[in-house]
Amino acid sequence: MNLFNTKSVTFDEPIEMLYACHGKVRRFCSQVEMLPGYIAENGRNQTVLQAVRQISQYFNVAAPLHHEDEEENFFPLLQYAPQAQESVDELRRQHQSLHDNWNALYAEFGKLEADADYRPDTAVLKRFTDGYAVHLGIEEPLFELGKQFVPQEKLAEIGKIMAARRKR
Repeated sequence: MNLFNTKSVTFDEPIEMLYACHGKVRRFCSQVEMLPGYIAENGRNQTVLQAVRQISQYFNVAAPLHHEDEEENFFPLLQYAPQAQESVDELRRQHQSLHDNWNALYAEFGKLEADADYRPDTAVLKRFTDGYAVHLGIEEPLFELGKQFVPQEKLAEIGKIMAARRKR
């Protein structure tokens, strides 16, 4: 038993890396959901601004790379699991709406940073978090199909590509 959970996920395990990204998405979505209540109780303070900046950093930098990993590298490997094609097509469509939802949320964050009295539009926040909840629910079963059907050497190849993508 590892009490300190010190195992790091690396690109040697690309599917586990995709799962790790989803863990971050869930954590940040949880923070987005908490923002209105927190702001109502405490106002827009440094804690809010720090959270907004961390969320923004992730969704401006890491999330687009993650979507690129999926679209360019992982989804094509699901040719080994043809039953996944309908879900892959839907996920590709959803990536655009997720980006659109992020842009709307990011605009709300900008208003919040500029005006201490601004209260974010909860519909925008909810659309963002709900979009990811649906998306992850469709996508994660495909990760399991990937583990089951994609040859290990193909996964190793995309792991190297994913790692290189972050060094550009």
